[in-house]
Amino acid sequence: MKKERLPEFYFLCFFAYSVLGWCYEVFLEVVVYRWGFSNRGFLFGPYCPVYGFGALLLIGLLGWLRRKRLTLGRVNISPILVFLLIMALTTLLELGTSYLLEAVTGSWLWDYSTYPANFQGRIALNPSFRFGVGGMIFLYILQPLFERADRLLSDKARRYLFIVCFGIMALDFLVKII
Repeated sequence: MKKERLPEFYFLCFFAYSVLGWCYEVFLEVVVYRWGFSNRGFLFGPYCPVYGFGALLLIGLLGWLRRKRLTLGRVNISPILVFLLIMALTTLLELGTSYLLEAVTGSWLWDYSTYPANFQGRIALNPSFRFGVGGMIFLYILQPLFERADRLLSDKARRYLFIVCFGIMALDFLVKII
């Protein structure tokens, strides 16, 4: 089995993209919107698991399409199709996450009700477009770099990194539940 197909690899992808998602959220909050800092996740640590789940969803469902060349005449339409699918998948994930968070905690963590083209303040066209752009950066640039970096790790180093990251996140979930 290839190294990048190991469960440890997928968890490390989940963890890394959860952290990057948290950084993205904080960047928007502090630099772009100038609202000031707050922990953007529902856990204590610097990660937003919805970004990790989104990354795994995109890897699993669109990773093959990233490498495929679909043409319409002479025009490669694969990137356009990938972009539209990223928008659709991440928007559905965000919508589902909002309902899950509302069921578990009584509310969700964002409100798009002031955005044009929104649905119940849970999803909107503007963030969906940003997720499409971010997903393209993730799928075409970051994920190939992450896969190359993973190939440099020994199995022992990957397992150790997995144990540390899993332990941190599991402890955070446990503390949050308590």
